[in-house]
Amino acid sequence: MIKTGTRLQSQVCDTQVIVVRSSDALEDLRAGGAPMIPLDAEPAGGVDIDPAFSGGTVMGKRYVDDSGAELLVTKAGAGSLSVGTTLLEQKTAKPLPASD
Repeated sequence: MIKTGTRLQSQVCDTQVIVVRSSDALEDLRAGGAPMIPLDAEPAGGVDIDPAFSGGTVMGKRYVDDSGAELLVTKAGAGSLSVGTTLLEQKTAKPLPASD
């Protein structure tokens, strides 16, 4: 299982993330359709972005999946985040309570 605090990068675009909340599902974490790798690893050559996963990521936003995993994007890129073929959803901010 990928540990909380792990920094990962895409092999096909500029996307970089930090794991905020981990789950077993993240073993198949992908960006742009290609598996994500540790930040200090060298990307494999000849890997291209999958057009079905080219929606992009937004820097500073959190992405979540159904298993409770949560990622924080530290560098935006052209590839979408997914677990296998299931796209991760951008986490929406909770509204602050009204003050009188």
